[in-house]
Amino acid sequence: MHATTGTAAPPTAVPASTAAPVLDVRGLTTHLGGQQILGGVDLRIEQGEVVALLGTNGSGKSTLVRTLVRAVPASGGTVSILGTPLGQRTPWHRVGYVPQRLGAAGGVPATVREIVASGLLGPRTLRKPRDWRPRVDAALTEVGLLHRRDQAVADLSGGQQRRVLIARALVRDPELLILDEPVAGVDQPSQEAFARTLELLVARGVTILVVLHELGELEGLITRTVVLRHGTVVHDGPAPRAARGHDDPDHDHVHAHEGPQTLPPAVVLTDHPFCETD
Repeated sequence: MHATTGTAAPPTAVPASTAAPVLDVRGLTTHLGGQQILGGVDLRIEQGEVVALLGTNGSGKSTLVRTLVRAVPASGGTVSILGTPLGQRTPWHRVGYVPQRLGAAGGVPATVREIVASGLLGPRTLRKPRDWRPRVDAALTEVGLLHRRDQAVADLSGGQQRRVLIARALVRDPELLILDEPVAGVDQPSQEAFARTLELLVARGVTILVVLHELGELEGLITRTVVLRHGTVVHDGPAPRAARGHDDPDHDHVHAHEGPQTLPPAVVLTDHPFCETD
C-alpha cells in the first residue's frame, strides 16, 4: 500500500495540552464469556494525534475499540470522549466508527448511498438532515466511490464495502475517527484509496485511533503507537522496531518487554450508538 504524500510534511507528535484530551481511558476493564479481555487499560489521545493500536490476534485491540463505542460494556474504569464521560451525553455525532467486520454493509439490500446516509442517523432520531445528499456525496468522493452511489452495496468487492463503511463514518464530519482493521483483507486499490483518505483527514486535524496488524505504508502518518498484550498496554510511544517474523500473525510487535499478564469474570453485548448490524 502506498500513500501519496506529495510534498506534505510528515506528521509530528502533538504536544501535551492543558485542554481535555479527545480520548481519555483510565483503568478500563472488560469481560466477555467469563474471561477478562481488557485488564486496566490507560490511554490518552490528544487532538490531532494519529494513534495506531497494535497487538497480536487476541490481544484485545478490537475489544478495546468496541468498548469505547459501547458495542461491548465496560466492567470497570472510566472513558471520556471529547471531554464527556462515556454515557448518555457522549457527543456521538462528532465521532466516526468503522467496524472490523463487514456485516454492516455486505449482504444488506441497500444502495451505497443509503448505507452512507445511515451514518447521519442517531439513537434518538431516524430522520436524515436536509443536507444529507451533498454530505453523502462528499463522503463518497473522499473514498473514491461517488460513481458507485446508486449501486447495491452487496455487489461491491470486500474492499469497496469497507470503503463504504469509512464513508459512512466520514459523513458525520467527525472530530474523532475510530477504525478497526480498516485495510485487513482488502484489495490493493482500496488500500491505496484508504491511505489517501487518511492523509486528507490528518491534514484537516481529525484525531484518529486505528487498529492495525502492521503499520505498513501508513507508518508516515502515525504519530504514536500503542501495543496491547493480553489486554494491557505494554508499549506507548514511537513505533516499535520491527524484528524478524514481524509478518507472523502471532508476532507481538514488542521486544524485551515484560511477559504476559494474568487474567480473570463476564458480560454480554449491548446496544451502541452507531447504526451497525455487525
